[in-house]
Amino acid sequence: LCRLQKTSDQVRIIAAQQQHRSQLQNTTCNMKFLTALTTILAVSTVTAFAPSGASRHAASTQLYNAPRHEVRSEGAAQEMDPEEMKIQAALAEHQQNAPKLGFPTDVRTLVQYNHGFAVMSTNSKSNPGFPGGSVVGFAPDESGRPLFIFSGMSSHTQDLLADPRCSVTIASKEFKGAADGRVNLMGKVTLLKKDEKEAAKAAYLSKHPGAFWVDFGDFNWFRMDEIVSVRFVGGFARAGSVTPEEYMSAKPDPVSEFGAAIASHMNDDHMDSTIAMIAHAIPGLEVSEAVITSVDSLGMYVKCTRTPRASDQPQQFKIRLPFPRKIEDRKDVKNVIVEMTRAAVAAEPAAAAATED
Repeated sequence: LCRLQKTSDQVRIIAAQQQHRSQLQNTTCNMKFLTALTTILAVSTVTAFAPSGASRHAASTQLYNAPRHEVRSEGAAQEMDPEEMKIQAALAEHQQNAPKLGFPTDVRTLVQYNHGFAVMSTNSKSNPGFPGGSVVGFAPDESGRPLFIFSGMSSHTQDLLADPRCSVTIASKEFKGAADGRVNLMGKVTLLKKDEKEAAKAAYLSKHPGAFWVDFGDFNWFRMDEIVSVRFVGGFARAGSVTPEEYMSAKPDPVSEFGAAIASHMNDDHMDSTIAMIAHAIPGLEVSEAVITSVDSLGMYVKCTRTPRASDQPQQFKIRLPFPRKIEDRKDVKNVIVEMTRAAVAAEPAAAAATED
């Protein structure tokens, strides 16, 4: 009995060791995939920051106006499954050539169609040397400058009256995590003049129709009149800055205003169509889930879930799925998505036959 018990214990130990080795192999494979994907996508999107006339090589080695991410990828790409490398190369090429809104338009659009709330950081009057953070309501004016109405008793009102310098961080309406967009505006927020208050009130009520406090006598109107810095994070491997002049001269993308409703409908009722469109656009890229996060006049951003080859751990990443032409209105969006879906479905038999051959 003792020998049997000892043998059983040894079998359990060996099984546990094998399971542990398998988990380590999966983890190593996943890390290699993520590292290679980070490198490929970062290089494929970096040209968005390059000055006009910059060479492709120069753009691939420097992120203009952008924070840097140190990525150690030595050996990772070489050891990846060859078929996986082909898929990643096809993805990188597709993303590099996919039409996108310019950064100024992206930033201006995010601020315009935001839910109307942001995090304001002021220089604290009551705790000198420390930032004071508040969640505040706002509305952009015609130039994208945030408008606010604050109670005279609020701490951020007192902070701004003592020091108008502050920053406002605005997340996209669909924000759920680090893969989604956000903007940080730095500048000086000052009191509005009396003759500007009615226009500010109309703009604020269009964003916050239930804001009954706009008529309270002890509330004050403010605006970020002097914007000195605009920083933007659009998601994975997409971050940088635009000048205040570029931001204020840009116009919001008109399709993005109703893009969220289209994305919601597609995600709820037609995700299989989105998956088919991705497979058609990037041959070999098979995803198990495709959630559209935003729609604009040039295309869609889609958060994909996929299990890489030689791995059993799913990964998530965001890709750009462009439209074949620029969209002008809501009806045109529907027509284009139907066209793209039909093209994807028609291509499926040919792709299956090629795979069999």
